[in-house]
Amino acid sequence: MNGPIIPSAKRREAGNHSPIAIETERLCLRQLTIEDAPFILEVLTDPSFLRFVGDRNVRTVEQAADYILSGPITSYQRFGFGLLLTALKDGNTPIGICGLLQREALEDVDLGFALLPPFRGQGYATECASAALTNGHVTLGLQRMVAIVSPDNAASIRVLDKLGFRFERKVRLTEDSDEIDLLAWHAG
Repeated sequence: MNGPIIPSAKRREAGNHSPIAIETERLCLRQLTIEDAPFILEVLTDPSFLRFVGDRNVRTVEQAADYILSGPITSYQRFGFGLLLTALKDGNTPIGICGLLQREALEDVDLGFALLPPFRGQGYATECASAALTNGHVTLGLQRMVAIVSPDNAASIRVLDKLGFRFERKVRLTEDSDEIDLLAWHAG
């Protein structure tokens, strides 16, 4: 694990943004707000996101704001967790999203992460995913979490392997979607 986790009880404010949910050695992860729509548009239209995660049909800042409202913000309210904006501590530069999701198609909570190209290959994905995983286990008491990944997404599979996720089975999130790998993590 990289750096200390600041549990929800010790949140601090990040400027005019929502509270920081998790802090690591180099990163701050906080809840998304509508003001993050331009950044989320950039993440959701990144060619790697489209290839490995999928097209969310978000092409404008307004659609990105709707995505934030109907996805992450609804998840925070409904489950107490969701995707978080991941930013560098030094300069508060947003670099991606990371967090826990509750998908209708999966029984277990799912770990997800996506970083913009300039921030890949520097250990940030492992750092933010490790922090989200630890927060899910320590703060939420989750004993098992899963991750879904395209079988040809070698970089994400390496990150998940480092975190202790192991291949469990192939799944389809919908009847007409491609088969993807489901990896599982167990506490202990």
